Amino acid sequence: MKLDLNQIKNITCGAVRIEEENGGTRFYRFTEEQEHLYKITNEDFYNKTFATAGIKLSFKTNSNRLGIRIKELQCVSRKYFSFDVFVDGKPIGYIDNFSHKSLPRDYTLENLEDGDFSGTFDMVEGEKTICIYLPWSAKFVLDEISLEDGAYITPVKPEKKILVFGDSITQGYDALRPSMRYVSKLAEAIDAEEFNKAIGGEIFFPDLAEIKDYFTPDYIAVAYGTNDWNVSNEETFKYNCRKFYKTLSENYKNSKIFAITPIWRKELNEYRPFGKFEKIAENIKQAVNDLENVTVISGFDFVPKDEKYFADLRLHPNDEGFDHYFKKLFEEIKKALG
Repeated sequence: MKLDLNQIKNITCGAVRIEEENGGTRFYRFTEEQEHLYKITNEDFYNKTFATAGIKLSFKTNSNRLGIRIKELQCVSRKYFSFDVFVDGKPIGYIDNFSHKSLPRDYTLENLEDGDFSGTFDMVEGEKTICIYLPWSAKFVLDEISLEDGAYITPVKPEKKILVFGDSITQGYDALRPSMRYVSKLAEAIDAEEFNKAIGGEIFFPDLAEIKDYFTPDYIAVAYGTNDWNVSNEETFKYNCRKFYKTLSENYKNSKIFAITPIWRKELNEYRPFGKFEKIAENIKQAVNDLENVTVISGFDFVPKDEKYFADLRLHPNDEGFDHYFKKLFEEIKKALG
């Protein structure tokens, strides 16, 4: 039984729109207005908007078999991708382009294939909850998702929503599995549907904050700063940071906003025109100190300061590093929520 477009829409979490394309289904995490903003300002970032970070399919079914067929897959960030298939909270398999290889310790620059991919998964009998995490690093057309004939399908969606902004780390660099991203884990821990607006390489971009989404999130998490330190000066940063948070605070007056300062990076003691790396966190705290719905969370110690927890050995966490990030962040958010 091949699921139709309406059934796919019903079981999708984290997409702001879903469209039929070339006989299949495309998922979008940015609105058309947000995409257009990037199209006219940064072509590379515009291309990254089409990666499916934070989007997943979640449903209950009594089918004993699941089929997935993907076409026209193209990586838009790193050159590796994964679709993670979970049943009742446990992984049962993946569709990816790297499992057949022995990856080096720094796998971030591996040149792997794009194209068409498929997988079939046998499952235990009876009702089960299936969750399929879509790649943070690729755009594609879902050609087909199928269950056994006569099987039922019931959407599973959290009632709450979390809207996230950030750079590459929040998009997912460099988790091998999208289910291991820190935001994936956080959203599940607080039982919220994730809507991800993170872009690899991005800095505080006030114009993006001005474009409201169609929904009102319960929570908003923002994690910029490490790229700002790398490419900006302090005065520009102060202006963009303040305007971004003030706009968010006004647009979403009833949302709880978390301002997460950057994690450790190996080259933090190198010279940058901005100044010392720790001034980023200091400036973020100053920028939001009068915004009542914004809570600052210091992220500097979230990932152990050891290159073994970083895929590129310096900046982007690997799966183990992301697990540390999630656990520390979740503890801080629990404190903030009381």
